[in-house]
Amino acid sequence: MTQSDEQPRLDPLADLLDVLDLDELGTARITVEGLPDDAETDLGESQAQVFVGRSQPQPHGRVFGGQVLAQSVVAAGRTMADVDGGRRAIHSLHAYFVRPGDDSHPIRFAVERMRDGNSFSTRRVHAIQYGKTILSMIASFQAEAGGLDHQDPMPAAPDPEMLQSVEQTLGTVDHPAAQFFAYQRPIDLRHVEGHLYLRPGAQRAAHQSVWLKAIGALPDDPLLHAAVLAYASDYSLLESVLRRHGLAWSDRRLRPASLDHAMWFHRPGRADEWILYTQQSPSASSGRGLATGRMFAPDGTLIASVAQEGMLRVKES
Repeated sequence: MTQSDEQPRLDPLADLLDVLDLDELGTARITVEGLPDDAETDLGESQAQVFVGRSQPQPHGRVFGGQVLAQSVVAAGRTMADVDGGRRAIHSLHAYFVRPGDDSHPIRFAVERMRDGNSFSTRRVHAIQYGKTILSMIASFQAEAGGLDHQDPMPAAPDPEMLQSVEQTLGTVDHPAAQFFAYQRPIDLRHVEGHLYLRPGAQRAAHQSVWLKAIGALPDDPLLHAAVLAYASDYSLLESVLRRHGLAWSDRRLRPASLDHAMWFHRPGRADEWILYTQQSPSASSGRGLATGRMFAPDGTLIASVAQEGMLRVKES
């Protein structure tokens, strides 16, 4: 069955925006009691602002890692409204995917205000389901500042409009997962070297580039654009590892999972304009693969850098 045979579905981008529109539940108490006779380890009682959001349904029933990462960015950013008039922007995040999430159950986000300094603010976020942490993230926000400025040049790449979209690639494949990827993703993703959905790449190179953007216009909210960039950054980064080893996502032996994710936001950027996302893998070992990426705006501005390690096990029959 193809998309034309089915009932109309919710627009994927509208669905993502709804998923990122978290509700605030209130505050929770956090108490850290120190060791006996050691006052310095007694952190006392603090509070966490708690938000809740739903998930996008996935074919496998597990929460997409990029989604919970983006929601955590939004939750942390919501606690910045009363600092410097809400003008501090996220500049980095470091997250660990602790457990798989259930896409049918709400996710609660507990945000701790670690510190608000003169220029920087630090937030810790725990994404929670069924009383257990599924993701733990620390993010830092900075007031606008001048200073030293340089960047790597943007590499050459073909016009994204000349490349095949996922819809063109998978839209005629009669499989539920293929139909989902073709029509229910809010990000338009186009591979420069060819996709890895159905078959391995022609060359075993540990690098690739993709163009990506939201499938429609986004509100003029810098925090939202940062969240959507974080969301999209989790789509294809580990493909640089797969490409090097002649693997495709359709390989039934493959057991993938994201382990951690780091992102540095260098300069403002829009997630609803084309972004060139260059990716490479410097190493894979012990069933883990490391990948790094850089995001460039169409004018060559380096917007963000990304790093992720993932579990990539190949189960031999």
